[in-house]
Parts: sequence; structure tokens; C-alpha cells
Amino acid sequence: MDGSIRDNFVFDTVGRIVVGAGEVTSVAKHLDTLGTIKRVAIVTDKGIVNAGLIASSLASLQQAGKVVQVFDEVSADPPSTMVKSLAREACDFAPDCVLGIGGGSAMDSAKIVALMCASTQPLEALYGVNQALGPRLPLVLVPTTAGTGSEVTPISVLTRQNGEKVGIISPFLFADLALLDPELTLSLPRYITAATGVDAMVHAIEALTSARLKNPMSDALALIALKTLHGAIEQACHHGDDIAARTQMLLGALQAGQAFANAPVGAIHALAYPIGGQFHVSHGLSNALVMPHVMRFNVPKATTEYAQIYDALGLRGAICDAAKAGALIDELERICITIGLERHLSEVGIGASDLGAMADEAINIERLLINNPATMVRDDIYNIYEAAL
Repeated sequence: MDGSIRDNFVFDTVGRIVVGAGEVTSVAKHLDTLGTIKRVAIVTDKGIVNAGLIASSLASLQQAGKVVQVFDEVSADPPSTMVKSLAREACDFAPDCVLGIGGGSAMDSAKIVALMCASTQPLEALYGVNQALGPRLPLVLVPTTAGTGSEVTPISVLTRQNGEKVGIISPFLFADLALLDPELTLSLPRYITAATGVDAMVHAIEALTSARLKNPMSDALALIALKTLHGAIEQACHHGDDIAARTQMLLGALQAGQAFANAPVGAIHALAYPIGGQFHVSHGLSNALVMPHVMRFNVPKATTEYAQIYDALGLRGAICDAAKAGALIDELERICITIGLERHLSEVGIGASDLGAMADEAINIERLLINNPATMVRDDIYNIYEAAL
């Protein structure tokens, strides 16, 4: 990995972070720190609405005299056509602030809505790195899962009509405010808690081992995120009403998000995207399925970083760095099994005949593969999928 930039770097993150149980009841007060806000577009999904998770925010805004409209058409792995339609409807409402409440799909969609309600660029012009030129409306993001870290990243991932996942990456997608309220995660089902929690751990692992742009701040955040998540994920999965564990999960996901927003993710995510896009497997589970196999491939180039994680987690028994790297992967596998995640591609409907098309797609996700500590060719990707089958 190229360490030449480690003492000369830029670290970006959101403007303000608020953490605390019950903070959504004061969301209107927090919005007022961004200027004169009269009309608020809430971007979310029907599951969030039906679960009552926007009720406190809605009450706070209405009591403060805000005009609010709820746009709850967000779907998983947000399709570009859906986001375009959502942005059109929101623009007709003429908001002066966008509030995204939900998981990664809702927050990613909210980012684009805030952008397209203020910018003249069409959606097709936004794909890629630094193609979104702004401006955008004030943006507040409230996660209801502890996983994606989208509340503190400048990234929105959409799905084209052909199933391809594409990224929009721009500093204009950094929210003005991230509000973390663990009470919103108390009713999160165990399985979703598990999958999103592993997603957050993968963010931190890949930030620490990123071949580009990793720096002392991203390294520190990645390690503390892993320590935080490792200490909380099993507790949160087995005891969903533990507010302390839920808070730690949100914090760990946020820290991991800050890390990979600056030190971008690699091959675990690249190989996960075809699983999600072609077979509609959740992003967190897609990551979990390939994580140990990609990590084993990366060991020769990431031994030192994996040993750092092993030490940060307080694991014991291994002496040399190579042994620590192997033991770390074993520990991550143990966690995935304990929290009830599938461990094989075959368990989610993927067969041997599917691997070629998946490898063809993954090898073209160059924006992620260039961040991987070990160089991959198509045969390597196919072999990893085969090991995960």
C-alpha cells in the first residue's frame, strides 16, 4: 500500500453530529441551526412510516410551525428511476430542507433529492466522482439502522435498470447534520441488526486496508469503530432493547462511515455489488458472504493491518502478525455464525452457473478494486466466489 500521503492528507466529514436517545423529538430545533427552514421534505420508506419511526420528527416539525411533506416511496437498493421521480415530486413541493430518515437507501435517496432540488444537473450527469457540482438544499440525515454510515459519507449508491449499482460521490453529498437517536433502532429485527452491523465492520476493515488515501485519522476511526462494533454487535442482536448496545452500534457505524468516506472501500464491496444487484440480497449480507474469502486473499498485502485489528479487539492467543490475521478472520466468521447470517452463496439462491456473470460484473467495478490492498484479476474474483459458494 502507498503510505506516501499519510502525513499530507485531507479529511472531510459532516458539519455537525448530534447523538442521544430522544433527540429526534427536538429535530426542529436542530434544523433551525441551519438557517431559516419553513418547508421540510421528509424522504423515507413506507416501512419506516408504518413502524412509527417518523412520528416524533413529524410532531416536532409541525409543533414548530414547519410545513412538512412526507415522501415515502424509497425502495431497497434505490433504483435510479425511483430517485428521479422522487426528486421531481419533492421539487414540486419546493422545500428549503430535506430530512432523510431510514437506512442507507433512504439516506442515499435523500442526498440526491436535496441535490436535484437545488441543482440544474440531470441525474445522469451525477454518476462518478466529483461530477455532482451542487448546490443543494440543507440536508439532515437520521439513520434507523447501524450499518451503512451514509449519514456521514459523500456517497449515494443507486441501481440502474440493468441491475448495475452505480455511485455518486461528491462533497456536496455530505449532510449538514447527522442525528443519531438509538431509540429509533430498538425495534430493528435481529437479522437486520446483524447484517447492517457486519456492513459497518466491513467499512472499517476496508478503510484501514485501503490502498489509496488512508491516513492517520481514517486509521484511528476505523480501529475504534471495530472495537466499538465488536463489543456491541452480539449484545444488540441478542438483546435488541439494550439502549447502550444500540448507541454503540450507531456510533461504530458512524465512525466506520467517517473512515471509509476518506479511505475508500475495496474488493469486499466490489464483489458484494453483483450479489445484491443480480440476486436482490441485502447489501450487508452480500458483504458478509464474501468478507472472509476476500480477506484471506488480501492477507499477504494486509497482514499488518489485520494484526492491528486483532490487537484493537483485545483478542488473545496468536503471537505473530500472520497468525493474528488468520485468527481475526476466524473471529469474524464466528460472529457471523453467532448472529445468524448465512455463510454460503448457495443459501441465497446463487449457483455455480451464476459465478461467471458475477465475476464479469465485479471486475469492472474499478473505482473500488483500485482501493484493494491486493490486485485482483477476473480469475481471482471467480475463485473467491467459488470459495464462498
